[in-house]
Amino acid sequence: MLEASLFTSFFLIFTGAALLATIALFSRQPLLVAYIALGALLGPYGVGAIDNVELMSEMSHVGIIFLLFLLGLDMQPQALMSVLRKALVVGTISSIVFLAMGYLVGKAFGFSEAECWIIGAAMMFSSTIIGIKLLPTTVLHHKHLGEMMVGLLLLQDFIAILCLMILISGGGDALNLRQLSAAVGALPLLCIGAWLLVQYLLLPLLSRFDRFHEYVFLVAIGWCMGMAELAEVIGLSKEIGAFIAGISLATSPISQYIALNLKPLRDFFLVLFFFSLGAQFNLGMLPEIIVPALVTAALVLVIKPVTYRFLLGHQSERPLLAWDIGFRLGQISEFSLLIAYLATTSNLIGSEASHLIQATAIITFLISSYIVVFNFPNPIAIKESLRRD
Repeated sequence: MLEASLFTSFFLIFTGAALLATIALFSRQPLLVAYIALGALLGPYGVGAIDNVELMSEMSHVGIIFLLFLLGLDMQPQALMSVLRKALVVGTISSIVFLAMGYLVGKAFGFSEAECWIIGAAMMFSSTIIGIKLLPTTVLHHKHLGEMMVGLLLLQDFIAILCLMILISGGGDALNLRQLSAAVGALPLLCIGAWLLVQYLLLPLLSRFDRFHEYVFLVAIGWCMGMAELAEVIGLSKEIGAFIAGISLATSPISQYIALNLKPLRDFFLVLFFFSLGAQFNLGMLPEIIVPALVTAALVLVIKPVTYRFLLGHQSERPLLAWDIGFRLGQISEFSLLIAYLATTSNLIGSEASHLIQATAIITFLISSYIVVFNFPNPIAIKESLRRD
């Protein structure tokens, strides 16, 4: 019964996604819109054709893990430190600005003190999936815009993971500083352990059996998943573990072969991610949160690009590049949804605040995708002049 249910779910998701994606392309709409709309249509708050959204959501999380693993594969460690140094000032100041913006919005609409801080925290981050997915590969790996984007997103990821660690260690009671400190202290040990395993175990094995493509594929997936699981066990997150797994292999000759072969698998799970995003939103909550969600989303879509334009301009970046980065990062993040989920399960925020964050995420994901797809170079642009792979 479970197998039939899972197969039926996959049939509905991917056949429906193919149909809606075709309509989206003919009507010149971003594909992400089709996936989210399909989730809202088929999910438990739509027609209810797929009710096991939790399973789909957990599976889709694998797509984010693969995305960060592939990102790590393309990042040389020396280049990573250089990128983070360049993004440190802009990333830190912008995060403070967005935290204050979310906090003040929460205050304006009468949320509790804890809810205001968590709404503010959710506003700090931009979507790694949308930011990287809509960035041409040549720009991502070979141009200054790609370096700054990656640096800002990585810095935000570290801040987001710190916020998640605080929520997890604090629960509904006092913050567990001992657990938090242990997790932070475990990060360099995880990096060193990954480097040693790659140098003295993985690379010798891959060099010896590299003609067996299936073996290389299995080792790459096993390494990614193993590091992700280990990172979670020691108090970090699966995302950080997957990223470290990628970086540890980045200097090996086989890294680009692995990256190329894992991209279809990543895209499979990312379709599930955007589907589950639409499916988990309770449409019945709309009357209560639609006004604050629209106000919050409007502020995010306006203040984020302006903030990045101002901060990057003061670092002598060209205005065109500063606006480009600002609009590409002009949404909130999948980490924001995870923060909302953890805060809800810890009884730190109520259902209304959680749905405000979810609605803001969906609105900003959609509108930000439209802005980028129709105005900046990207792999899925409708205009031929903007399409870059």
